[in-house]
Amino acid sequence: MKHAILFVFSTFFSLQAVAEGLPEGALEDPTAIGPYDAVEANLSDFLWLKRPVVVFADTPADPRFKRQIELLEARPQALIDREVVILVDTDPKTPSDIRTKLRPRGFMMVLIGKDGEVELRKPSPWDIREITRAIDKMPLRLQELKEMRAAQDAELND
Repeated sequence: MKHAILFVFSTFFSLQAVAEGLPEGALEDPTAIGPYDAVEANLSDFLWLKRPVVVFADTPADPRFKRQIELLEARPQALIDREVVILVDTDPKTPSDIRTKLRPRGFMMVLIGKDGEVELRKPSPWDIREITRAIDKMPLRLQELKEMRAAQDAELND
């Protein structure tokens, strides 16, 4: 009974954290890509685990922001396959740590590698195809693909 109560409480608080915008689910669930509120996020939490795509705007009503979110939500499986998490920040009046670090001016889409380095900054919306091509050219992604192919070849040979 004690374990059941602990499970219920831990599940409730995990779901509540995600509902409030905390990116906890982004770390635990490989299919959880967001978008999550960047105010509650810390880029170091994603180091070597996920590739954050951070979308900045001065307001959620910015047409470029809306378009970027539409584009990101159009093909979630492509982002899941590349271990992407989407973070959003639309409030420059209360700057998040991520906003302070990346210093966007108005709308900006930033792609960060698993190593924590900024790989791409764009002042206009990018579609999934462009983002996935940029990710697929990253050295760490190339290594991941090579390892996946080797594992598949090993399975076929067994």
